[in-house]
Amino acid sequence: MKLAPSILASDFSRLGEELNAIAGADWAHVDVMDGQFVPNISFGLPILAAARAASSLFMDVHLMIDRPERYLKDFADAGADGLTVHVESTPHIHRATQQIRELGKKVGVTLNPGTPLETLQPLLNDVDLILIMSVNPGFGGQKFIPHSLERIRTVRRWLDEAGSAAELQVDGGVGPTNARAAVNAGASNLVAGSAVFGGDGAQAGLERLREALK
Repeated sequence: MKLAPSILASDFSRLGEELNAIAGADWAHVDVMDGQFVPNISFGLPILAAARAASSLFMDVHLMIDRPERYLKDFADAGADGLTVHVESTPHIHRATQQIRELGKKVGVTLNPGTPLETLQPLLNDVDLILIMSVNPGFGGQKFIPHSLERIRTVRRWLDEAGSAAELQVDGGVGPTNARAAVNAGASNLVAGSAVFGGDGAQAGLERLREALK
């Protein structure tokens, strides 16, 4: 089980300190939004580069942007270790995943909660990570969509049947009250933003999440 705190919920004026506080995590999740594919703008290459300089954590970059293939090399050069793209964001999803592989980065794909899971099936053996969004992407702090558990179970079954070793990541409204349910459904990697950074310090938030998984 990997935990990937989302730095979208961190205090950017103290980014280095915030990353140090989650040094005990497995990955750092980096949410990039362009205001077109999703109705919000977050940050881009400079923040990723700063995070990379401040931390040795695996930089798990989730591109919520239109036509991500235009920027894959830029994000790879800025410090991404893994790049996750949406099946809805490009008509050439196979080409995008091949580009990520050619850049030497971990390949991830994801989809919005309202997109049929079947769009993932042709990609099961071509990726290192599948991300199940348990909120509609674009804003932090949303509530976990309960039906997401069934989507996690379905994709877990498909991965097992395909003999795929891909990570099954869940992102959106994850916290101590539902983390165990997501793992029981088949998740192997949890993204959490507000649950880690939104309380009495990121280190304490991370510890609460780990405790909930015991």
